Amino acid sequence: MALPADPVWFITGCSTGFGRELARLVLDRGWRVVVTARAADRVADLAALAEDRALALALDVTDAAQIDAAVAAATARFGRIDVLVNNAGYGYQTSIEEGEEAEIRAQFDANVFGLFALTRAVLPHMRAQGGGAILNITSVGGITGFAASGYYSATKHAVEGWSASLAAEVEPLGISVTCVEPGPFRTDWAGRSLRQTPSRISAYAETAAARMATTSGYSGRQPGDPVRAGAAMIEAVTRPVPPRHLVLGAFAYETARDVFRTRLEALEADRDLALGADYPEGEG
Repeated sequence: MALPADPVWFITGCSTGFGRELARLVLDRGWRVVVTARAADRVADLAALAEDRALALALDVTDAAQIDAAVAAATARFGRIDVLVNNAGYGYQTSIEEGEEAEIRAQFDANVFGLFALTRAVLPHMRAQGGGAILNITSVGGITGFAASGYYSATKHAVEGWSASLAAEVEPLGISVTCVEPGPFRTDWAGRSLRQTPSRISAYAETAAARMATTSGYSGRQPGDPVRAGAAMIEAVTRPVPPRHLVLGAFAYETARDVFRTRLEALEADRDLALGADYPEGEG
């Protein structure tokens, strides 16, 4: 189903980065938006840009009561939610072996289970209104993996797989699902949304530890522009048929292209092994 002329957007993680820039672009187009952050005062300035079309709410996606309250407030104010943007989340870097259980579980709560819960809360409203669009901000790390980012990448792979199943269930109902897969963007991700457990095992000095050492120094020099990324998301979701995947940035595009090309080549190389695992035709 095509979006209405004046869609209502619900965006998580609007204090900085993609969420903030996307919210500004939505307001610039004259649309309505619910902007959320863990503390509502961090997005109050966005709501002040168009008080009649914006609603600022406190939302910690790991808090079920806050999810219910935010969705209720959004529908009470605007009557509907047309676009849900699951943007809230953060990064965690460490070697796989040195990952801390509490940090790993906290990241899954925010990046995965919180996203799942909010989507479940919004779906009844989209079903009732006959359509909508869901944008799940994953990462190029949801397509492949990098040293030091195993647990972060695992959260993004989880969202990618879940989104494929979600799409199979809701696209017949007029609800589109798009995974947004950015590479490095200037969103202050390293300074604001990244936790690290230092790697002290010498075996990982050239892999996980080396990558963690370069992360903070790279912040502010990434090639990706969050404003252009927001414009791309809007263009994609307002198409008659939004894409299932939206890769953003040259690094992500080139990485994804190479990953898929290599996987296809490997798949074809082992075609006989794959097909030979079935019962012979006519048997079994």
